[in-house]
Amino acid sequence: MNTPANQDDDLRCAEYALGVLSAAERRALEQAANANPLIQESLRQWQARIAPLVEDAAPVEPPPRVWQRIQHDLGITAPAARAERTAPATWWNNLRLWRWVGLGASVAALALLAVNVTTLMQPRGPSAVSASDYMVATLAREDGVAHWTATVDTRHSSMVVVPADKPVIAAGRAAELWLIPHNAKPIALGVIATDQPASMTLSPKILAQMDSNAVLAVSVEPPGGSPTGQPTGPVVATGAIRPA
Repeated sequence: MNTPANQDDDLRCAEYALGVLSAAERRALEQAANANPLIQESLRQWQARIAPLVEDAAPVEPPPRVWQRIQHDLGITAPAARAERTAPATWWNNLRLWRWVGLGASVAALALLAVNVTTLMQPRGPSAVSASDYMVATLAREDGVAHWTATVDTRHSSMVVVPADKPVIAAGRAAELWLIPHNAKPIALGVIATDQPASMTLSPKILAQMDSNAVLAVSVEPPGGSPTGQPTGPVVATGAIRPA
């Protein structure tokens, strides 16, 4: 008898489709899907949800500020300073950079997609999935550094929240996600991890308030979330919701 796909299996399928699993984890999930049709169907559904966002995105050249931010965060010396050295080392040969790219490529690609998807989506004739079926948000600090990306599937009333990096939350505290509708109080959506994707089902009432006037935010709260139903700690990231 096949074991039904539980919430953990569904989350792993979402992580597989987003490309954030390790090679070993991907193989393990593929083997589980071969043995369990329900897991296989969950995996197929998640791939169908994510694929349109990637397939319909035209290539784009990142603006110079993106590379400047990467170089700054990685401590890479500016080109002018490198030219003064007798044995210059370009960023192309920088081992630290390529380690970062190898470890973070999947999440970085998803973050860039979420930031640019509203401008990259170009009509290409009839499609099996309408762009209006998805909404996205990039939750960033005040200085613009992205901490999480969120993708909302309106057809299936679900949302996946993926860390764009690993936000630092103090020990004994938790990151809680909030929906802030236009001219309304924040609505708690649940505690999310800082090091792995989170998948959640949205009620019709919550989904109805997710529009281009709404904002997602993350605050630092006690373990288990705010005890008052409203944010009690500092807000560490915010992002407007936009149609994909």
